[in-house]
Amino acid sequence: MLQIRQLRTLSAFAVFSALGSFSASAEDIKTVFVIAMENHNWTQPAQMAGKIQQVYQNPNAPFINSLVNGTAFAIINGSVVHISEQVAYASAYHNVLATPSGNNPHIHPSEPSYLWAEAGTNFGVLNDNDPFKVPGGTNQNTGLHLSNLLTSAGKTWKSYQEDVDVDLLTNVPLPQNQWTVPLSSFQGSFVSGVNAFNGSAQYNYAAKHNPMLFFTDTNGGNDPTTGNPLSGHYAPLQQLFTDLANDTVADYNWITPNQYNDMHTSLSGGYLGLTGDAANIKQGDDFLKQIVPVIMASDAYKDHGAIILWWDESESDGATGDNADDFSHTIGEIVVSQHAHKNVHGIPYASPVNLTHSSDLRTMQEIFRVGPFLGDAANGEDLSDLFAPGSIPNKP
Repeated sequence: MLQIRQLRTLSAFAVFSALGSFSASAEDIKTVFVIAMENHNWTQPAQMAGKIQQVYQNPNAPFINSLVNGTAFAIINGSVVHISEQVAYASAYHNVLATPSGNNPHIHPSEPSYLWAEAGTNFGVLNDNDPFKVPGGTNQNTGLHLSNLLTSAGKTWKSYQEDVDVDLLTNVPLPQNQWTVPLSSFQGSFVSGVNAFNGSAQYNYAAKHNPMLFFTDTNGGNDPTTGNPLSGHYAPLQQLFTDLANDTVADYNWITPNQYNDMHTSLSGGYLGLTGDAANIKQGDDFLKQIVPVIMASDAYKDHGAIILWWDESESDGATGDNADDFSHTIGEIVVSQHAHKNVHGIPYASPVNLTHSSDLRTMQEIFRVGPFLGDAANGEDLSDLFAPGSIPNKP
């Protein structure tokens, strides 16, 4: 397919179409792309020595680190674009409910953080169950969550999930009339297809990483068939490239790589000679290296768009006295946008403001002007410090 051929021909800093003329104005952000990554600290006491390595300054994450150290460039139709000029990041982003001492309730594993990103609470969920698992399903019957507020306000949203709605023999996307709401997790290997980002035949979709999926009004109920009326909101990741090219992406776009490309799980046999956590980090970095420039090349990005690279939770790294929920463990949060805070002395701005997933949720509600503030979003600092003044409205 065209989009897969495009991905294979991308180098570390090259994309196909021009980014165009970037001249951010005071106009508000219109389109948001969240790319959800997994299970790594941005910084941690053990740095590279623990069982989980940090991402910041990690040699296996060269693209991510080029974004924040000022050295990220793209060659666009023969012209060099300095991507880092459109980057700001958080240096004090923490797990939900984290405190300096770590003496606090612990919101883990992954699924509670995804619920929090959508609704400002985990609803008491402390597991990774699929929404309609029997027993133990975690589906929520409330309209108080972001994607439902967006629908009610006439805004659009879409969940792009890697490995869903494809032929599991060939990895070719199914036509839209065969899409479903992907309510159940699955993994395996393609017979003849390969993953366009990592070259393997392995697939691994996790429902726990798909936040809109856990609410009846945005999942259509326990209906895994093509007749589910909400199926059009859940697209295979390949559809993103078609939608970018046709300028038909939603206002709010949630993008989840599979569990190999999001840094969660190692490919069987390792990756590019790496194994363990080094391989996990490299898999995720290579994914972002390919997808971020493609989004930046789109009309949706150029017309007041923003990309947010988001990590789900802090992790124990094996250091003595390690507590993943204290402030010595930070989580990655990187903004790529024409509206990003200006560089400082040629280096992307590192915000010192204490932020959490409540900050992202509050910011999305402000950008799209949908209220009331959901759960802990009413208490959190928004992401304004990562953006130019005036880019984020101060209320829904």
